[in-house]
Amino acid sequence: MKWNPLNTRIGVALGGGAAKGLAHVGVLSAFDEENVRIDYLSGTSIGALVASYYAFGKPIEEIRAIGSDLHVTKVINFTLKKRGFFTTDSIRSMILRDLGDVHIEDAKIPLSICTTDIMTGEQVTFEKGSLADAVCASMAVPGLFVPVEIDGRMLVDGGIVENVPVSALEDMGAGIIVAIDLNGIKKYPEPTDVMDVIGNAIDIGIDLRTRDQLKKADIVLSLDLSHYSRVGNSDNALALFMEGYWPMKARIKRLLWYKRTNYLVYLLKAFMEIMPLKVPELLKRLYRPARARIKIK
Repeated sequence: MKWNPLNTRIGVALGGGAAKGLAHVGVLSAFDEENVRIDYLSGTSIGALVASYYAFGKPIEEIRAIGSDLHVTKVINFTLKKRGFFTTDSIRSMILRDLGDVHIEDAKIPLSICTTDIMTGEQVTFEKGSLADAVCASMAVPGLFVPVEIDGRMLVDGGIVENVPVSALEDMGAGIIVAIDLNGIKKYPEPTDVMDVIGNAIDIGIDLRTRDQLKKADIVLSLDLSHYSRVGNSDNALALFMEGYWPMKARIKRLLWYKRTNYLVYLLKAFMEIMPLKVPELLKRLYRPARARIKIK
């Protein structure tokens, strides 16, 4: 439980989802159009890439153009190394081209990039250091991409531990956490190639953990993008962008309502924490609908 009732700083967690990440750009566009300031950003995998571009001040239209043209064939480099079939060199080159050799701590919006230590299983988050290194590590799908070594750690896709990095925003100091889940489905698409098979297997493994982790967010936007490809969506880029834009646009006022009533919500949370374990059933009934109203699915 977060105990500061006056903290209404908004943090947005962008989850993994490969080429479906263009929907994240739609979400961020809705924030821009409604003039709702994002105070903190965290990202895993493709979410880390989108969060980085936005945090460093790239206009939405530029990010959208880059995302629309993004295809797996453009971000992989074949290698004969034992730890993976591909390197993240193309991703690194893209970041250096568009943002420069920048450090995470220099972002205009405080930013956290989430990765996984493949040797210890620990989540490793970066709030400072080389942006290109951290994002490449966060996007290095194990088994496909060679792990990225940073400070002696072998790092891979952060989605293994936390695909929608809510905990990073808690640590950064966000008072209201918005979580964007690109895998908000209960049925997985029929695979058409080996990438889809691997992708489905990874999604199934991490989605069970993600559902529990999302409970820590104040507002959850779960998107069913099962009919989009994880490899590339240049042919339906606008539709994918809108998959994130319209749901966030339609519900952004609920976020503002939540921000205005945050003090009351915290008092209610505190009351429920302090009360004895056997809370009268009437209070439970009053409390549950309040949570349901601020949960966006």
